[in-house]
Amino acid sequence: MRNLGKLWNWAAAISLLALVVITIAAVVMRYVFNAPLQWTEEMSGLLMIWIVMFGAIAAERENQHLTIPLLPDALPRRVGAALNMITGAASIAVLVYMAYLAYGLSMRAQYKLTQILQISWFWIDIAVTVGCSVVAVYTLMRVYRHFRECTGDAPEAPLAVQDAAAGDR
Repeated sequence: MRNLGKLWNWAAAISLLALVVITIAAVVMRYVFNAPLQWTEEMSGLLMIWIVMFGAIAAERENQHLTIPLLPDALPRRVGAALNMITGAASIAVLVYMAYLAYGLSMRAQYKLTQILQISWFWIDIAVTVGCSVVAVYTLMRVYRHFRECTGDAPEAPLAVQDAAAGDR
């Protein structure tokens, strides 16, 4: 499971590296050689969407998304875990719905091609489905840990410590 988690970090890093290289090449070709590369704008857009989705997955896996745990931390331990379960379940519902809508969009756009590269828009739109689905899975894992906290099965470490430790797995 640890290697699968690192896959998302590597995917984001490689995609970002490709975006940087393409952007530098586009600038050099345009301003140094006066021969602009026509395809770089389309490729940059495609890469940007995948970078955001890979980054969201990596951030969720490592519990790095922005949270304000003021209320759960102020409540008794099990009540705070229950509140975290509720917010996690709501997040999963939104993520699954977004994945469903994005999948529908990608299926409707699969025969539409980009102007220059002639890449199916499916590969651009499916990024949201992949990102939301995998983030939902990692969120479900976190909700399960909070459930164990509520039922008393979890170790007695603070929730933030458990979430940080789970990111290491």
